[in-house]
Amino acid sequence: HRESPLRDKPFVKVNCAAIPPELIESELFGHERGAFTGASQRKKGLFEQADGGTIFLDEIGDMSLSAQAKVLRVLQSGEFTRVGGEQTLRVDVRVLAATNRDLQAGVATGQFREDLYFRLNVVPLKAPPLRDRSEDVPMLARSFVEQICQENGLRTKPMSDEALRILSHYPWPGNVRELRNVMERLVILSEESIGVGDLPEEIVAEAMRPEVALPTHITGLELPAEARALPLREFRDLMEKQYIRAKLEDNAWNISRTATQLGIERTNLHKKMRTLGLH
Repeated sequence: HRESPLRDKPFVKVNCAAIPPELIESELFGHERGAFTGASQRKKGLFEQADGGTIFLDEIGDMSLSAQAKVLRVLQSGEFTRVGGEQTLRVDVRVLAATNRDLQAGVATGQFREDLYFRLNVVPLKAPPLRDRSEDVPMLARSFVEQICQENGLRTKPMSDEALRILSHYPWPGNVRELRNVMERLVILSEESIGVGDLPEEIVAEAMRPEVALPTHITGLELPAEARALPLREFRDLMEKQYIRAKLEDNAWNISRTATQLGIERTNLHKKMRTLGLH
């Protein structure tokens, strides 16, 4: 938004999951006086407030079906009606939407409108989970520590390389939110710096899981003898590198075709290749 021609126009953020279903339509499209109990005066909706600018619908997968129908109407025609009103209003709004749900599965189960899904899915951006981009963990961890220290009036605390290595080996089921929460805990409980001894026990235990018994052969992939002595994380990295190399060779190193076969984004494949040293 800041880099676009609309940067001087409104940017309105909506957390669809935080608004009760019975109020979502009133919040998005506004209401007329007397439209329902407690509606003592006319209220502009968030779409109306964003007119000429951008509206960001976060967690749109949690929106009710009736609200979805009205959002679809706005996207198709730019028109809507306030709750309890009769006048048709027009807005010109750019819509961004985000969700952590599988909307295609929601369409299949009838929980999300198919027509709205295709109307929103014009330029999709997929953010891979943190476990699939562990190389980003040290950068994010340092950034969060710096931010949290500034918020609390503290001098930025350095982190040891070993602590960052352990954090990178943790799968982060809660993704970036979990990482930030852990960093906040470490900033509060640590002394002048953050080391391995400051990390939560469950994170250290996961990163230091004991070696597992490994097969001597996996069909189609070479398994070096030394792989049997590797911790699980390092073995996974080794096998991932061999598997991606094999797929690249199968596709004559065509990145787009390989990414499609692997089921990942092209940019994500580029990042994995850099991380794994595949050129």
